[in-house]
Amino acid sequence: MKQFQTIELSIDNKIGTITLNRPDIHNAFNETMIAEIIECFEEIEKLDYKTVRVVILRGKGKSFCAGADLNWMKGVANYSYEENYLESYKLSMCFNAVYSCKFPTIAMVHGAAIGGANGLLAACDFVLAHRDTVFSLSEVKIGIVPACISPYVIKRVGEYKSKELMLTGMRFNGKEAQQAGLANWSHGEKKLKSKLSDLISKLKTSGPVAVSTCKQLIYDVENQWTHEEAMENTAKMIADLRQSEEGQEGMSSFLEKRKPNWTEDN
Repeated sequence: MKQFQTIELSIDNKIGTITLNRPDIHNAFNETMIAEIIECFEEIEKLDYKTVRVVILRGKGKSFCAGADLNWMKGVANYSYEENYLESYKLSMCFNAVYSCKFPTIAMVHGAAIGGANGLLAACDFVLAHRDTVFSLSEVKIGIVPACISPYVIKRVGEYKSKELMLTGMRFNGKEAQQAGLANWSHGEKKLKSKLSDLISKLKTSGPVAVSTCKQLIYDVENQWTHEEAMENTAKMIADLRQSEEGQEGMSSFLEKRKPNWTEDN
């Protein structure tokens, strides 16, 4: 696998794991990490379902991610407007690379998730958080706003909960993140591992093309299509899938009361 400076990528048993790897500063991100996350997801997009079925995003050391690297922010503060815009747009591209990944994505969150870290986790399909994790959308405390992360956080928690979290910059824990909808589940370490294993099992027993297509379906319905376009395009989609190799195998295996050929223990 490609070697990166600020992240690690490994693939084992069809599970791709991206690990933020700046533990000495709680995995705070800078321009290098942003670029490497984008590149890493671009490389993952090139892989097929025989290689990867699920992607996990996690942080090494004591924290998931402490947000932006303060030394990087000091430098950015001296940029011109155009330089600031280009740097910020790369951050938007980073979150979108996570959000639009064709494989199911799972954020494993522990320690701290501060500021922009919430964009990384909110862009994932599933978020499993340790109950003691400290969360904060703290940008307003330093006179800025959670701009680039807002599309993903608002999708997860809604308008009015976003106002509560973003306008106050309040700190909250994993259980409160679950209650807000920012995390799907929040438990202690042992139960989190069990939940992760169960979730991966559920994803792996689903048709890989169907899962990827379903992700694209949700993206298009939420972000791209009008209601009329959705009516037409979804009808075409299900017609195509019913005639596809995977669709035929799935329906046949169901009727024949056997496991489909994409399951690992078939």
